[in-house]
Amino acid sequence: MNRAVGISSLRRAAMAASVIASTASSPAAAHNQRALYSGFASSAKSNWLSKIFVDQIKSPAVVGTLFFSVAASSLVQDAAQAKEPVREGAKGFPKDVVLYQYEACPFCNKVKAFLDYYSIPYKVVEVNPISKKEIKWSDYKKVPILTVDGEKLVNSSDIIATLFERIDAEKATGSSVDDDEEKEWLGWVDNHLVHVLSPNIYRTTGEALESFDYITTHGNFSFMERAVAKYAGATAMYFVAKKLKKRHNITDERKALYDSAETWVDALKGRDFLGGTKPNLADLGVFGVLRPIRHLRSGKDMVDNTRIGEWYIRMEEAVGESCRIKQ
Repeated sequence: MNRAVGISSLRRAAMAASVIASTASSPAAAHNQRALYSGFASSAKSNWLSKIFVDQIKSPAVVGTLFFSVAASSLVQDAAQAKEPVREGAKGFPKDVVLYQYEACPFCNKVKAFLDYYSIPYKVVEVNPISKKEIKWSDYKKVPILTVDGEKLVNSSDIIATLFERIDAEKATGSSVDDDEEKEWLGWVDNHLVHVLSPNIYRTTGEALESFDYITTHGNFSFMERAVAKYAGATAMYFVAKKLKKRHNITDERKALYDSAETWVDALKGRDFLGGTKPNLADLGVFGVLRPIRHLRSGKDMVDNTRIGEWYIRMEEAVGESCRIKQ
């Protein structure tokens, strides 16, 4: 179903332009910041957090980069015509979909971008990252987990591939999982883009606190967990980000982020989307990974210093409103 672009969309773009203009900064990154709370790691009270941050190192791209974007209203109007969702009731259309997630997880947001674009209604269960009590029923202890009519699906790429085949999205939209270009860039999302994000959003002590303010505000934490996690978590991830930077051979975090954004825009080759006139799975993957942290400094910097903003706003309009079922 095509969504008309109204005055509210233009108003959002204008507001975004104002924010970006007032917060622009130099792309040069200072990455040798003094650590917060240097005694954190040895504290006995940090045991429950330690496990989380060990998991973060194993799966480093838990948080992505999202941003405000500005583009001409004509781009918004063109993008509004891009969405042709699979109709409810079509062959293979799922009836009961539940996503177990962390709100800030880029892989979870990949799945949500797919569900939203194809207008598949879904319920969300926010998993407590400490106790994980919401997924105790599952032997798989990472997110996202998606249950589809009672069947458990895991791993964001496998979830999307399975749903794509099940709803016969290729016939409905023209996208194809056999497209070599699409496959290449889907791999790039998981194997490159996500690894650039954590070193950027935890680049300085201030950015680490900003990121954890978002995570604790949107995540499933108790009052006490939220109070402790914001500061202790930011401290731990500040150090983790330095290790991830070294692991992935990143010299300058911001340059790596900007280069990734420019690489993606170059891949479009002048097209509105990698899929042409409509987003394909690679477009949805990049968009999903970037979407959750749109208010962070790193995301604003990326839009200020690269050409990705116009593509992003086209994607925002093409994907449309969330299909999440309010509970």
